[in-house]
Amino acid sequence: MKTRSIGPVVLCFADQGSGAPVVLVHGFPLDHTMWDAQIDALSVKYHVIAPDLRGFGRSSVTEGLITMDRFADDLADLLDELHVSETITLCGLSMGGYVAFSFWKRHASRLRGLILCDTRSAGDTPEVAAGRLEMAQRVLREGPAPLVDTMMPKLFAQATAQQHPDLVESLRRVMMGTDPRAIAAAARGMAQRPDVTDMLAEIDCPTLVIVGEQDAISTADEMRGIARRIARARFVEIQGSGHMSPMEKPAEFSAAMSEFLGEL
Repeated sequence: MKTRSIGPVVLCFADQGSGAPVVLVHGFPLDHTMWDAQIDALSVKYHVIAPDLRGFGRSSVTEGLITMDRFADDLADLLDELHVSETITLCGLSMGGYVAFSFWKRHASRLRGLILCDTRSAGDTPEVAAGRLEMAQRVLREGPAPLVDTMMPKLFAQATAQQHPDLVESLRRVMMGTDPRAIAAAARGMAQRPDVTDMLAEIDCPTLVIVGEQDAISTADEMRGIARRIARARFVEIQGSGHMSPMEKPAEFSAAMSEFLGEL
């Protein structure tokens, strides 16, 4: 792991390989290790950068509120710190997808391609936003366990949970180790993120949209709708996978990424 200071925040990140830059953005409330298989697979040909977003993993904790725009600007600042001047392919899963949308909105000139994984373009309904804010307060009082217990049944396909309990447990440990202040700050940021569905038609870079066939959070139909609205999008459905497709089906996921990257 390497570190760079972005203002008052220290970001930790994996930095492996050489070639065209690929940035991998993790979901909530996770860290860069969810991409371990892709880091190994892609760094043979590409310069792979996988940060722990501020507050997560080994990066500095920010209290109060972290918006998706703040995460996106952190990525741009990190690229500056690393002197990455060429355009990047940005890949984000779930909350990482929200960050990718913000990055396109704020730093489109830095993008060579987008990979949107198991995410959504719609904003939260008032009910969902209220639930996030309530959970943020609960996590601050009780720790990550209430959130983890709520999320875990939705993250993996049933077959994954049955056949790979070690994988499920490894992700649970990451989630339980996340600072409650970071969980609350990011939850507040997600609750106020805008609906970007109308923006999809403006995305003009090559885009890969990937979803797990059995994703219970960002459904295949919802992701297919995102792909239809982006002019240069390709849609890939990972069979037998749930929300955590990079971890559940790493070979298939990495192959889809490699094919897309090879055509840029």
